[in-house]
Amino acid sequence: MYKVYGDYQSGNCYKVKLMLHLLDIPYTWCPVNILNGETERPEFLVKNPNGKVPVLELEDGSYLWESNAILNYLAEGSLFLPSEPRLRTQVLQWQFFEQYSHEPYIAVARFIQFYLGMPEDRVDEYKSLQKGGHKALKVMEKQLQETPYLVGDQYSIADVALYAYTHVAHEAGFLLNDYPKIRAWLERVASHPRHVPMID
Repeated sequence: MYKVYGDYQSGNCYKVKLMLHLLDIPYTWCPVNILNGETERPEFLVKNPNGKVPVLELEDGSYLWESNAILNYLAEGSLFLPSEPRLRTQVLQWQFFEQYSHEPYIAVARFIQFYLGMPEDRVDEYKSLQKGGHKALKVMEKQLQETPYLVGDQYSIADVALYAYTHVAHEAGFLLNDYPKIRAWLERVASHPRHVPMID
């Protein structure tokens, strides 16, 4: 059985949890507290030398890390990862977008507001993240005006990757009132019969 080392409130960890539920794969969750230094302890660094969650432990005792890499591993051979080269590349395109144009703004702003409680010394940083976050949301809104999911008509790991932090964007100060297609997409993703929330 797989083991997931993660923080339930982390969007990156939630990606893995959601994917496992969508595929109906059993797993054990091993809680990791990211605020008290647990990811920097020697026993964790054996699992991921980069000191971050999530980490997926495979049945043979080996480890995978980086949330989007784990999504690709889990979804291989399923409907959530297209086999057609162009569609598969578009999935990767959105995963790179999530890591470089979405997560650095929305997830970091959420960390400052939701995890840290908006410390005074990070208020200016928090404010500076809003522009980049809204730019990313506008890119998603434009795509979702054309297709029901980020890669055409099929729910894929591209949607899992972007759903994780977008559905809690309000916890980072990003209201979605001006993004009707994103709001409809969030409802569409959450309507899947095997959907599971971030916090059970």
